[in-house]
Amino acid sequence: MAYDKRAALKSAWGNPEGGQALAKIDVMDLDGPRFGPEAGGEATALVVLLHGLGADGNDLIALAPGFARTLPGAAFIAPNAPFPCDMAPFGLQWFSLQERGGDAMLSGARMVAPILDAFIDQELERLGLGDDRLALVGFSQGTMMALQVGLRRPNPCAQIVGFSGHLVGAQNLAEEIVSRPPVLLVHGDADEIIPVQALPAAVKALKANKVTVESHVRPGLGHGIDPQGIGLAAGALLRALEE
Repeated sequence: MAYDKRAALKSAWGNPEGGQALAKIDVMDLDGPRFGPEAGGEATALVVLLHGLGADGNDLIALAPGFARTLPGAAFIAPNAPFPCDMAPFGLQWFSLQERGGDAMLSGARMVAPILDAFIDQELERLGLGDDRLALVGFSQGTMMALQVGLRRPNPCAQIVGFSGHLVGAQNLAEEIVSRPPVLLVHGDADEIIPVQALPAAVKALKANKVTVESHVRPGLGHGIDPQGIGLAAGALLRALEE
């Protein structure tokens, strides 16, 4: 069942942290750059690309043409996060990371999750697709959002891919998990923003909650995505969404 967007947002923002977002409730429809289907015609799958802090949808939509070579029937969209970045004079954010404690990040992810959830519902409905034809691909903070939303949707999506990210609220996952889609996590061992130790911690928590996880550490890679990681993601998407 699709979310009642207004009700979900009001529920999520019934706290002081939601004041900024609540003021924008009438203009919160997400959008961003789109690509495909490369094959033309109606889309057979939807891949949602979620950017990191201080970027926007243009940062990740660049991945779509490469993925489309193996998934020509897929539609790709990279929604712009709803808030201006509060740590830089440019870019956007899903939630503030000025406080990086576990409780603060979990509160932020919970606050914005209904917005992204409602957007995904709208896109699936527009394309006439179900969650079994949906994949979420995130980078950094986008990975946090992909895991936050993808593990709590009523129906499992086909695949979650996370680059250089972190599993927010791992301690609460057992109480909140609803769906168990397969997850691929890729992280550089030279990541200067989110230490690579976030990868095994996420894998441990996901496996403890019976989620199938594939993980890869990329030698010498900082906070980014390398060609090998893109190849791993393309393979996972193909297996999940092959027509």
